[in-house]
Amino acid sequence: MSFNCRFAPSPTGPLHVGSVRTALFNWLIARKNKGKYFLRIEDTDKERSKAEFKNQIISSLAWLGIQHDGDEYIQSNNINKHVFVAKELIKKGFAYECYCSEEEINEQKEKCKKQNIPYVYNRKWRDAKDLEIPKDVKPVVRFKSKISGNTIIKDLVQGERNISNSTIEDFVILRKDKSPTYQLSATVDDHEMKITHVIRGDDHMINSFKQKQIYDAMGWVVPKFAHIPLIHSEQGKKLSKRDNASTLEDYIKIGIISDALRNYLLRLGWSYKDKEIFTMQESIDLFDLSGVGKSPSKLDMNRIYSINETYIKTIDEKDLFNFFKEFVSKYKKPIDHAKENILLKSMSFLKNKAKTLEDIWNNAQYIIKDEIKIGTDDKKLIDAFSKKVIIDFISEYEKLSSLSREKLEPIIKSLIVKHKTNFKGVGQPLRIALVGSRFGPGLYDVILSLDKAEVVKRLKKI
Repeated sequence: MSFNCRFAPSPTGPLHVGSVRTALFNWLIARKNKGKYFLRIEDTDKERSKAEFKNQIISSLAWLGIQHDGDEYIQSNNINKHVFVAKELIKKGFAYECYCSEEEINEQKEKCKKQNIPYVYNRKWRDAKDLEIPKDVKPVVRFKSKISGNTIIKDLVQGERNISNSTIEDFVILRKDKSPTYQLSATVDDHEMKITHVIRGDDHMINSFKQKQIYDAMGWVVPKFAHIPLIHSEQGKKLSKRDNASTLEDYIKIGIISDALRNYLLRLGWSYKDKEIFTMQESIDLFDLSGVGKSPSKLDMNRIYSINETYIKTIDEKDLFNFFKEFVSKYKKPIDHAKENILLKSMSFLKNKAKTLEDIWNNAQYIIKDEIKIGTDDKKLIDAFSKKVIIDFISEYEKLSSLSREKLEPIIKSLIVKHKTNFKGVGQPLRIALVGSRFGPGLYDVILSLDKAEVVKRLKKI
């Protein structure tokens, strides 16, 4: 038996993090079941759909490690098939042309509003025989929804759900310009693509009830549905694109590693025993829809930073450097190629005080920049005493034929004794001169990361 999933975003803006999680769940369940995962670009909204957003969706998912099978499916290429199915539904008696004007529809809505009841189209043209067709009105095509009984969905996450058919209006499947609506296009495309499992947010539940009726009317096999609870903000509200951390791009920009974000999204609404960190293969092997909760998940930025910090400190330093290079190439100024080897070797300590790639960028400024600017507050700390310490360090440092922590430590200890101070008294002025701040990587790490001549040059500027 085939196992086919799809992720179907609209290219109308940056990829929402909730949509990313949906894509991840679809991809994982497909891979676990040796099935196919397809990407469908739902671009029938011509005014808002942009090629740049389509490309961003594809590249963003690839950045997360989610690769779709085959070429992406472009929904607008299948419009003729959507229209054909609409006509078939009319022939079968499951759809009809509605000639209600906009004024009539607005009047119905206003009447419902006054009565404080939800608007449902009054089905005026559903079984119209004697009504005269107005010449100045282009019809829409409405699906003839069931009036009595219930529509039932056995949801793989939510359990059995049913709805009274009386609450489902005769929804539009073709607009006045004969363009298909979402309900029709999505259903036809899922059928054409042989989708066996439709996994999406639980805000689509009402759509699934409507689409199931189209499946039944056409005599098609209905896919299995799974509706995932939405992601809420830290304030407990539905996460919207107005929130600062709502799109995938928001996380990439602040330096979250793809592996860390993927791990966080996996655990957002899904659990496996008390395990917190998953490799890609473990994610595939262990993920199952039965572990998905029924309640909304709350976004936790502190948790994201914590997981990201764990990855930064534990992954291979070459891999970390590659993540860093990719981050810098997108959002920062190009780094001198000659300094890349220094940065690679320095990852072992640059990562120690970093929660994000942005932190590593900030910690590495003393390597990246040719000229170090010392802040006003730090300049005040370089007094006559500090300058004597620096001069004495230069004198001993220049005598070294090779560099290592073991050779630097005796020099620092001797200066502490000579100047009757402590490590801070010696280390602080040296760090300020080399890094531009009293804060930053460890003193020995800084000295060893820089070329000997560069260390001397910076110290002599003080």
